Amino acid sequence: MGTVTTIRREVLTLPAAPLGPDNPLPPLRPLDEAHRIDDRDRAGLPRDMARQVDYEPLRSLLPVRVRDGYDRVREPREVDALVIENDRLRATVLPALGGRIASLHHKPTDRELLYVNPVFQPANFALNGAWFSGGIEWNIGATGHTTLSCSPVHAARVPAPDGGEMLRLWEWERLRDLPFQVDLWLPDGSDFLHVGVRIRNPHERPVPTYWWSNIAVPEERRVLAPADEAWLFGYERRLRRVPVPSYDGADRTYPRNSTYAADYFYEVPDGRRRWIAALDEHGHGLVQTSTDVLRGRKLFVWGTGPGGRRWQEWLTEPGTGGYCEIQAGLARTQLEHVKLEAESEVSWLEAYGPLDADPEGEWHGVLRGAEEQLETALPRADVDAAYAAWLPHADDEPGERLATGSGWGALEVLRTGWKLPGTPFDEATLQDEQRPWLHLLHAGSLPEPDHHAPPGGTLVARPWRDMLETTAATPVAEYHLGVAQWHEGDRAQAVRSWERGLKDATVRWPLLRCLAVADQEDGHRERAADRYAEAFDDLCAWVPDASRDSDGSGDGRWTAVAAALGREAIGELLAAGRTADARAVWERLPPAARARGRFRLTEAALLAAEGRKTQARAVFDEGFEVADLREGDEILGRLWARLGDEPLPARHDFRMRPDGE
Repeated sequence: MGTVTTIRREVLTLPAAPLGPDNPLPPLRPLDEAHRIDDRDRAGLPRDMARQVDYEPLRSLLPVRVRDGYDRVREPREVDALVIENDRLRATVLPALGGRIASLHHKPTDRELLYVNPVFQPANFALNGAWFSGGIEWNIGATGHTTLSCSPVHAARVPAPDGGEMLRLWEWERLRDLPFQVDLWLPDGSDFLHVGVRIRNPHERPVPTYWWSNIAVPEERRVLAPADEAWLFGYERRLRRVPVPSYDGADRTYPRNSTYAADYFYEVPDGRRRWIAALDEHGHGLVQTSTDVLRGRKLFVWGTGPGGRRWQEWLTEPGTGGYCEIQAGLARTQLEHVKLEAESEVSWLEAYGPLDADPEGEWHGVLRGAEEQLETALPRADVDAAYAAWLPHADDEPGERLATGSGWGALEVLRTGWKLPGTPFDEATLQDEQRPWLHLLHAGSLPEPDHHAPPGGTLVARPWRDMLETTAATPVAEYHLGVAQWHEGDRAQAVRSWERGLKDATVRWPLLRCLAVADQEDGHRERAADRYAEAFDDLCAWVPDASRDSDGSGDGRWTAVAAALGREAIGELLAAGRTADARAVWERLPPAARARGRFRLTEAALLAAEGRKTQARAVFDEGFEVADLREGDEILGRLWARLGDEPLPARHDFRMRPDGE
């Protein structure tokens, strides 16, 4: 008999960059998403895959906000953790960071089974920006890293199926308005962490859903999955079916045999056990397996090219080894979304643990050996039985609360009266973000922001839009109504709402900025530039001292607004050829904003547009880091190419695809 499973609180101290404030501007533009298929590749897709590729792809981040306020200054900081362990395994969970499993340690062999990032460094990889590498992450919502990557989730103790303790994580996923839960437990004496996952659709209509469990492991591994073919997808956005393990002259099951970043979605045959493993040269490593509902398996590699190496360095500290990711999801690929029928749910069980098997040799022989070792360590029938034993406990009410997530679930439960046993969204979890919407729900009106503060986030689901349409037509209500209409594709109505609000608005910049984005999207670039310039003028009129709070004085939220609006305004003014107006915005930015790497890049672009290429090159030579550089963004290389013929310096080389593709 093993020792009793325990769950305890722990505080980790590690070098960490602050998350900073969220971007205060609503994300109105189409989603910048790299995971879209070239139309040339659609014809040959299996019918079910083609249907799911076209099913409700995400077109907007609303109601979520972009998280781009972080920097790259790391200092020792405390991070709350929850540790669940028995005498075989110890799992460390970060409830304030999406419920990430940061470490999975096998005690008998003293081996870490995951890639553990020794720092917390946000980077622009999540759907809404801030994300960090390492461990096991739970991706829900839509194609990409979840918007909850750096957000808190609820956590509590729950009785486990075997009578021990289970750690429950749960939250409200806002892109699709779906509650979900992740239950973690260690059966007595088990070498495998069991993970029960459930996503529920309480709506009276089908909703698209998405799930991928991403597992970071050291890249000096061979990755095994029971497949002879894979769907290869790279940053040139081409999807093609390739053989496994070898393709284009190299065995791609070794992550370092790829030059560029790529996804390999394995075509696991129907009826075959679902599993994926990463083993080192000695045959030691991690295996993940599941019930059959979680059908997809994938390998992600950074590649050995300069861009992939640079991203690996960017995400951690010097001297840390590289990593790859093995993943498991609801669909064949991450380009698909699955229909979750009205008032239904989907659930499954995953298991994570050590595997010892010979990784070298003929592919099918290697797979047979690994599957035999897995069947001995954790029989497939035992996984199915564990799922059946867990499911009745999915509705068990949580006991001691160990962490608190957001109040958005509580707001939705108050609005609908939904009963969601097992995942309570208590009214006590409501926070300041939800207060204006609670007032709209109960009193039928939206309160004005205090002291002319920036408007908060907008709820865009149809029931909230209906409430906005019937409330008093104040400028703040027209602003939020326009955002909700825009989200639903009702752009003409959105523009009318913003224009109505502008007539009586005292603070005009939020509405002017929305109208500027609408002009951009409609191709009215000169008018968009005019409105951006007017919006920034209005902001500066309200906050004349915004440029003087770099030393900590003043109101930091205005610095965030000035930075966000100024960045957009300069970009549009430069696109319209209005360099003098762009320079006027630049000069009024807060010094704290101008010092950031993103704005150093903006300064170089402004100098180049003014014809001052030598000064623009000097900005590069002085050095800067764009903390929120987007995955796949090639802006550094494009601007550098305008300044001369020299090769792009390695520190700025983040290219994730071959040149010319």
